[in-house]
Amino acid sequence: MSDMKQKKKWSELSGPAKVGSVLMGLIQVGLLVAALVDIYRRPAAEINGSKAMWTGLAFINYVGPIAYFIKGRKQLPAVEDSLS
Repeated sequence: MSDMKQKKKWSELSGPAKVGSVLMGLIQVGLLVAALVDIYRRPAAEINGSKAMWTGLAFINYVGPIAYFIKGRKQLPAVEDSLS
């Protein structure tokens, strides 16, 4: 078991490693907030599946919010520009 890598403490991380960790955390939280806000504001008819299901799945790190934005929102038909 001595071959297993030990997790480093925050104080043992280099500056770039700390910045990277904070940045990845901010991206994860940003994706979560964006997905939750979109689920809350979007009518249920424009979501594939239930809002409750997508809300729960959004809390799965990175994968949940990205899956919601790719598969959870129904693709609405494009609106043609009538001013042309």
